[in-house]
Amino acid sequence: SKAYGENNAILDNCHVRIAFSSNDERTAKRISDALGMATELRAMRNYAGHRLAPWLSHVMVSRQETARPLLTPGEVMQLPPADELVLVSGLPPILAKKLRYYEDRNFSRRVLPAPLLADGPYADRPTPRADDWSGQVRGVDRRLLAGDERSEAISEDEGGVQQQRHPGLPEEGAAAKQEPEQDDLFGPPDDEGDAAAEKKVIDRISNVARAYGLNEGMGEDKDILPGF
Repeated sequence: SKAYGENNAILDNCHVRIAFSSNDERTAKRISDALGMATELRAMRNYAGHRLAPWLSHVMVSRQETARPLLTPGEVMQLPPADELVLVSGLPPILAKKLRYYEDRNFSRRVLPAPLLADGPYADRPTPRADDWSGQVRGVDRRLLAGDERSEAISEDEGGVQQQRHPGLPEEGAAAKQEPEQDDLFGPPDDEGDAAAEKKVIDRISNVARAYGLNEGMGEDKDILPGF
């Protein structure tokens, strides 16, 4: 269906079709459907009578006709190598034997030996003709050569294209050790114009003053603010 489409015009117009054993289930099913159905007669025999009698007095035979594929897909896939199916339009399918010419003496006598090939040129060899493409080798474009020379010059002078693409980094020196700075709770802020810093210092001072006032009111024994 991929090669010829859904209509299968080429396959349907073939007068003679020859099929062999297939290893594909879809192909085997198609061949089985093309062969058609066959009528099979099934007979069933029943005996009736006393089980200890020397013979059974009643014998009933029933026959039934059922339809089955002429060859099931499994039987198509199990065809012998020497068998083939010939489907001719207007005729029933034919199960035939393959004709091998090298096994039949009627055809083996007609087989001619292979022709001998001469070492030199053969007799019916045509005369050679000239063409416009032999011996022509295209050189390298000048723009490519200029690009190669430019890249080589960059790599020799500056250490390669990769080094030029990334800027040079300064040498890393030993970092100077800095002592941590401690905030001065009561000192003026660094930035006098910073209103948030001033408010923060005022809040700290007010908290300390409030704690000192509570400490003085409670006496010496109940100290909540450590002495300095």
